[in-house]
Amino acid sequence: MTLRLPSADGTLRTYEPRPDPLAPATGAPPTSRTVLAAAHVVADPFADVSPDAPAAVDWDATLAFRRHLWSHGLGVAEAMDTAQRGMGLDWAGAAELIRRSAAEARAVGGRIVCGAGTDQITGGTLPEIRAAYDEQLAVTEAAGARAVLMASRALAAAARGPEDYLELYGHLLRQCAEPVILHWLGPVFDPALTGYWGHADLDAATEVFLEVVAAHPDKVDGVKISLLDARREIGLRRALPRGVRCYTGDDFHYPELIAGDEVGFSHALLGVFDPLGPLAARAVRTLDRGDTAGFRELLDPTVELSRHLFQAPTRFYKTGVVLLAWLAGHQSHFTMVGGLQSARSLPHLARAYELADGLGLFPDPKTAEERMRNLLALYGVAS
Repeated sequence: MTLRLPSADGTLRTYEPRPDPLAPATGAPPTSRTVLAAAHVVADPFADVSPDAPAAVDWDATLAFRRHLWSHGLGVAEAMDTAQRGMGLDWAGAAELIRRSAAEARAVGGRIVCGAGTDQITGGTLPEIRAAYDEQLAVTEAAGARAVLMASRALAAAARGPEDYLELYGHLLRQCAEPVILHWLGPVFDPALTGYWGHADLDAATEVFLEVVAAHPDKVDGVKISLLDARREIGLRRALPRGVRCYTGDDFHYPELIAGDEVGFSHALLGVFDPLGPLAARAVRTLDRGDTAGFRELLDPTVELSRHLFQAPTRFYKTGVVLLAWLAGHQSHFTMVGGLQSARSLPHLARAYELADGLGLFPDPKTAEERMRNLLALYGVAS
């Protein structure tokens, strides 16, 4: 059987789906790198909600997907950008997600970190922003999870300069019960974060970021860099204090950054490891054996799919991630909180399917083919 897939130029092309998946086995966590997959949330397709209403989450399917990631030895980065924080999932929903996922992690012995930010407010003064961070940190730590201090849109708008970042992050790090991950999410992911750390110039911003880390190295497990700039990440990675990890958030250059060089390497906290989870875990376990070439052989071919999912406007990569979860059988529908299943075009979704199928990512290629055929028919593409 073949599918007729729409191209960006409006024409239809014939595609023959792959007959067999890679089917990588479940396994223990990798040992040479810490690997965290930022996981998506599954919407409740039967909830009677509007796009601007609080998110209705299918908790059973959402937690089942996290168990899938843990079964392959990956850690879960919960309530992050991939979970549609600030794009359909509000703070109340994120807090419930943190509590439920942290409890599930304890039950199955899975590794978890959770995002703490300020998205319960849309603006405010610096004291209000501080209180918002404090609230989210308290919820995360009470759930028994380590925190990822997320970049704050409110802080980007209110800060008068680098000194405000240094003061606020210093307060947060001093009070954290356990070392945290600092997340620098660049404006390519969220334009509202332009000028973070008090500078639009990234060299100057990096200096402030490193100053925050250097002042509290015992409270920083690591830093997650999401700038899509491999050169800059390598430079920052080499400047970190000893013992502070660099977690790549670069969904364009992750194979080379995780593999590393003669000086060091990056760990991983990646949204693309949501759809790539089993394959990514297999690749890093290959790296555990010292087989860098085998690692690159497995992971390099996935970059084309990742670059496609994260193409501009990058913040809508979640739509492709959820599409692939549906096609892979991890959820029963292609519906997203906030209605974001409409955020990408049909040609974009078709190409995502084609690339993922070519990699063997679908455990049941026939199911993926049937679901893609149904989606095409919904858009008026005849079989």
